[in-house]
Amino acid sequence: MRPLVIVGKGAAYAGAEVIVRDFVRTFNLPVLPTPMGKGVVDDNDFHCVSSARTTALQHADTILLLGARLNWILHFGRPPRFDPNVRIIQVDICAEELHNSVPAKVAIHADIGTFTRQLIQQLIGHAWALRYMSPWWGQLNSKSDKNKAVIMKMTQDTRIPLNYYTVFHHIQEAIPKDCIIVSEGANTMDIGRSMLRNRLPKHRLDAGTFGTMGVGPGFAVAAALWCQDYAPDKRVICVEGDSAFGFSGMEIETMFRYNLPIIIIIVNNNGIYSGFDEETFQSIREGGEVTKVTPPTSLSTNVHYERMMEMFNIKGHFCVDIPQLQRALQQSLQVKDVPSIINVMINPSADRKPQNYAWLTESKL
Repeated sequence: MRPLVIVGKGAAYAGAEVIVRDFVRTFNLPVLPTPMGKGVVDDNDFHCVSSARTTALQHADTILLLGARLNWILHFGRPPRFDPNVRIIQVDICAEELHNSVPAKVAIHADIGTFTRQLIQQLIGHAWALRYMSPWWGQLNSKSDKNKAVIMKMTQDTRIPLNYYTVFHHIQEAIPKDCIIVSEGANTMDIGRSMLRNRLPKHRLDAGTFGTMGVGPGFAVAAALWCQDYAPDKRVICVEGDSAFGFSGMEIETMFRYNLPIIIIIVNNNGIYSGFDEETFQSIREGGEVTKVTPPTSLSTNVHYERMMEMFNIKGHFCVDIPQLQRALQQSLQVKDVPSIINVMINPSADRKPQNYAWLTESKL
């Protein structure tokens, strides 16, 4: 048996984190969160198998979906990312979500907390749990250890220009463990999802179901306004790709207007997914009419987004190495009444670690 629990944002919205954690721990089940399902089960919990995501999805024979949708984020539940014979048990409060993309073996229209509580009672009666020494746990742990070793090597590479993984590693080391993380971008959002940890539910906001870019600063404003009333000591960290920030970066004025201490971190690679260094960029543009020869995924090089802070007579942070990033984070965390911008330059050709599969983005509905 190779069970897997996939926890979506529906479980977070249901406030079901306590009972879902009890369920996972009682029966020793591997759990995989969707991006905004992170924190329902602590990312640091050993039951969380995000570091073996591909293996978990591809080889699980029984999947329990708790408030998660089989959309592009979960590759529509289809081969080769999923076992073609996988049995799916889908639990959702929205009846219209049941059986989307692939038919569920069992579809249950229910509140996730109520369902999980009753499931625990039933399974306890059968005296069942997945052994930690089972072959399935062995397979997941082996893959997780290999992936962690690859990532650790990249986090320790602090050569200039920086790579994504070392930047995210040092951000994670500095930010409060209970902060609300807003993240959007291409690689910035994809890599940040695995590198920036959530211990609590409803503490991650990103481009969401429809992959909408430009929502980050607005989400950060909403989160910070909530914090003002309900959690004044909680920080909001808005991690943006340079392209994503370009959609709605002027929300910085809103943040100043309402005295919101949001920390905006721009991971700047001069483009979407990848860009060019200054010399290469200029060489390309000299090859003809700039509107025809400039790749649409490339952006102007070495843009000083942090200088937007000077509109408000405050200095932003421009970082090209890890000590500069660490100082910028430390200083920004001391600011309590205005936003901060940290603009981190990375290698324009920096990429994710090698992937077995590309994202599926074509709708199968």
